[in-house]
Amino acid sequence: MLLGARFIDRCCLHRPIVCLSRRFKFSSPAMPQDSHCVDKDCDDFLPWLEQKAGVEISSVLSIGKSTYGRSLFASKSIQTGDCILKVPYNVQISPDNVPSKINSLLGDEVGNIAKLAIVISVEWKMGQDSEWAPYINRLPQPGEMHSTIFWSEGELKMIQQSSVYQETINQKAQIQKDFLAIKPVLHHFSENLFKDISLKEFMHACALVGSRAWGSTKGLSLIPFADFVNHDGFSDSVLLGDEDKQLSEVIADRNYAPGEQVLIRYGKFPNATLLLDFGFTLPYNIYDQVQIQVNIPHHDLLRTLKLELLHRHCPPKIGDVNSFSSMGNSFTIKEVKSARGKGRGIPQSLRAFARIFCCTSPQELSDLAVEAAQNDGRLARRPLKSWNREIQAHQVLLSWITRLINEYNTSIKSLPLASPLYETFALRKQMARDLLTGELRVLKSAGAWLENYCATLTTKSYLSDENGGSETVLGREREDAHPSSQETNLGFYLPPLSDKMPRYDDRHGSTRLYVGRLSSRTRSRDLEDLFSRYGR
Repeated sequence: MLLGARFIDRCCLHRPIVCLSRRFKFSSPAMPQDSHCVDKDCDDFLPWLEQKAGVEISSVLSIGKSTYGRSLFASKSIQTGDCILKVPYNVQISPDNVPSKINSLLGDEVGNIAKLAIVISVEWKMGQDSEWAPYINRLPQPGEMHSTIFWSEGELKMIQQSSVYQETINQKAQIQKDFLAIKPVLHHFSENLFKDISLKEFMHACALVGSRAWGSTKGLSLIPFADFVNHDGFSDSVLLGDEDKQLSEVIADRNYAPGEQVLIRYGKFPNATLLLDFGFTLPYNIYDQVQIQVNIPHHDLLRTLKLELLHRHCPPKIGDVNSFSSMGNSFTIKEVKSARGKGRGIPQSLRAFARIFCCTSPQELSDLAVEAAQNDGRLARRPLKSWNREIQAHQVLLSWITRLINEYNTSIKSLPLASPLYETFALRKQMARDLLTGELRVLKSAGAWLENYCATLTTKSYLSDENGGSETVLGREREDAHPSSQETNLGFYLPPLSDKMPRYDDRHGSTRLYVGRLSSRTRSRDLEDLFSRYGR
């Protein structure tokens, strides 16, 4: 039974001594470079930061403005392999910067994001008296941020079909929970500096941390100056953390001319993550993916046996986005590049779940358990013995995907008209469209592959019957070749497969080929492809 779609859990990417940013702006090598427009508001920023650090941070970069906002540009010629910036750890903001008298009272339930949000909130309250004022004052204001936690209820309804809708609700609830945990601590002190921090201000601070913090040995760190650099998904440059030298640095991966914007690579994230955490989307994001949740329906008479089998052979792994649980089973679908390929993008675990879902007897489940034990322990990872049952399992999976496709199409068509007088709403509507169309594209690619897979197996089944042998899959005899349509103990209607097809012997004549009753989804080019391989 389909529960809904949700995207992959957000995470920081980690490599040895590499800390990758969680703030993203994407470009392409084919995209024209922005001209260098000096940001006069930041003329004194780098000198201030270098004075605070006691070392030079960059001699080849300057802060400017581009279509992305604040950006870093080459002020001199840069060659491949040059170190273009070095930011010492002593001018990076981490959870260690939480005032000690506050930190000592915080419970273990308060995480690094909340702790960094406390630092930003306190420093913001201090105004020009803050030692970090030149940096804090240049952070985006709430009205400049478009993360979905700032969207109105009406705006959120535009993305209700996407998992981002529920993820937004969850994230706001987590921020409120963190605020309730730290509020008594802040009120413990007499200084209004601490007591006056509101939920709205704390939420803004959490959004800043979520969109700008970098993974580090201290958990998370805000790195002034470095967080002005924007992202190019094709760049080989990354932010490197050098524990020996106690600094973060970037090495140029190509030559830059003076005035050219400098870009580095941050990661590979879908629009769902970009919108929720960073407040923007891409019109076409090659990293889009959809996480769907399915479960065994309660009216399935074999539900208990199936769940026990899933848990015994498929224990969830920490951080595994394709896992099983009693509440629902999550699987991440990525775009399938070719409908005729191996189906990479559709998790094998999802196909295995569909096979288990369609089992109609304890014996079938027992056979799968024996097969798993005799191989690598993974359940239902091989095609089922019966071609008929294998096709039915993938037809059920296709029905889940098709249902989502229809729901996404409806959501996109239902997007409200945007008035030119409301620039923010028009921008967020476009983000909603980018999000939904990207996830729809992924679902359609999965649906196309499943259609082709079912059509291919149907034709192979016919060819096997025509050769006079019993149907085999991976050398195993076929069972119950042509069951009739039936309402199974799943409470789910399993569609019948086509009856045995008429024999076709005229290979050289002009007579048109008559195939018989095929699935309505079978395409002529799929049959032609099979005939080219096996003959008519």
